[in-house]
Amino acid sequence: MHSPVYTQFVIYTTRRCPRLLRVGEGAGGEVGPSAETKDAIHDHNQIRDAVREARRNPVGGEAWWRSVIDAREANSDHLGEEEREALADFRRTAALQARHDLAIEFAVFEAAHAAGIDRADADPGNYVDRHQS
Repeated sequence: MHSPVYTQFVIYTTRRCPRLLRVGEGAGGEVGPSAETKDAIHDHNQIRDAVREARRNPVGGEAWWRSVIDAREANSDHLGEEEREALADFRRTAALQARHDLAIEFAVFEAAHAAGIDRADADPGNYVDRHQS
């Protein structure tokens, strides 16, 4: 079974980020879509790392709780940034048809990967280099 956080990460990095890199202008204090994308990928890596750390510890123990709290804080910070930055930028700059197409792609992707997805960390700089043009 896969986590909705991981599904959202994969959708974000494989579908929305490349579009944001093409049409985005920057929002919420970010200097552009490249900075937004790098920050988002870094945040997702941080969330996954905290979840992995929690899995390495006995449930309910001090180290487990510390990791769970780290994951929650990183996720809360990231979601706030998403609303102020990348999502706001994408909503403002992407055409309605592009947003509709992305929603359809999300549904197809989620159905095709119901058994799980790759949970490896991504390198923000390499990602932007591959998708920016």
